[in-house]
Amino acid sequence: MKKPKQAISSLIFFISNIFLFLATSLATQKNHRIPIPRTFREAPKFYNAPHCPYVFDDDTKTNDDDNKNKNNVCLSSSDKIVHVAMTLDSAYIRGSLAAILSVLQHTSCPQNVFFHFVTAASASASLLRTTIAGSFPYLNFRIYPFRDSAMAGLISTSIRSALDCPLNYARSYLADLLPPCVHRVVYLDSDLILVDDIAKLAATPLGGDKVLAAPEYCTANFTSYFTPTFWSSPSLSLTFSDRKACYFNTGVMVIDLNRWRAGDYTRKIEEWMELQKRMRIYELGSLPPFLLVFAGNIAPVDHRWNQHGLGGDNLRGLCRDLHPGPVSLLHWSGKGKPWARLDANRPCPLDALWAPYDLLKPPFSFDS
Repeated sequence: MKKPKQAISSLIFFISNIFLFLATSLATQKNHRIPIPRTFREAPKFYNAPHCPYVFDDDTKTNDDDNKNKNNVCLSSSDKIVHVAMTLDSAYIRGSLAAILSVLQHTSCPQNVFFHFVTAASASASLLRTTIAGSFPYLNFRIYPFRDSAMAGLISTSIRSALDCPLNYARSYLADLLPPCVHRVVYLDSDLILVDDIAKLAATPLGGDKVLAAPEYCTANFTSYFTPTFWSSPSLSLTFSDRKACYFNTGVMVIDLNRWRAGDYTRKIEEWMELQKRMRIYELGSLPPFLLVFAGNIAPVDHRWNQHGLGGDNLRGLCRDLHPGPVSLLHWSGKGKPWARLDANRPCPLDALWAPYDLLKPPFSFDS
């Protein structure tokens, strides 16, 4: 006769196999994969090094209380806080969790990092908050709803449907969404990991009147980011006449929010988007308006802080190698994402560098 624990284990295994069989059968009939609810494991807690300044009080901080988090953002020692902004949605939550883990693991002062997550107003903020807090119970963060419906009239279709998501444009509205006490923020995409201290990136000098900093790539074919209609226009083609415009990737940026607000740069970006609705001057989503406003007038950042393009191009997402030089941040920009390729058992070699930060629990796993 089986012991009770053995009997329960056998029953669970039997039910799991029935569920798997039914899911597979239904998927075969409908020719699509049945989504399995995703759960994520809790990440380790990371502590400040002895030299880190004291910022947050762990006894009063809670990451599920928006009012207390609002107060924490505007502490008197806020200049010691590294502010990080990211968008958050269910499609990329797995990548977001990996990015957060990489930031905390490689910084000397993880308890002094504050995350600002922007979510679509139509999304379930409570579910996303629960997911983040479940994996990072001690994380300093706040969630901001973004009125994605208001963007519908400004967005033009691009060469890849994922680029048309209104949340991709939220980076243009950080100065409006984040509290005025936040003067500087590091914006990060969700498809990247850091292997260096984010405080170094956050401390990038923004000399003169520079509003943002990012790695520039002046060997890229800059003209390809805009259509022949743009370059053939006598007035539009003069947009970059007084600056040395170079391509930069907007997935990693250091932004001076005070200067952004003073210069009303959100409105300047919107003006280009409105023109795009009238005459097609570019093909990619949120990137070209940034180039039109800022290219040739940004503070430089070493290329090590955005080893981008690891997701391949926007059409096929083929494997790519690292650019020559040191690496502080790996970025899977492009169509191919490491979690999708790993799940499909078709990973690229560099996807193995992302895998250790993956917090996804395997299907049918049970907590001990």
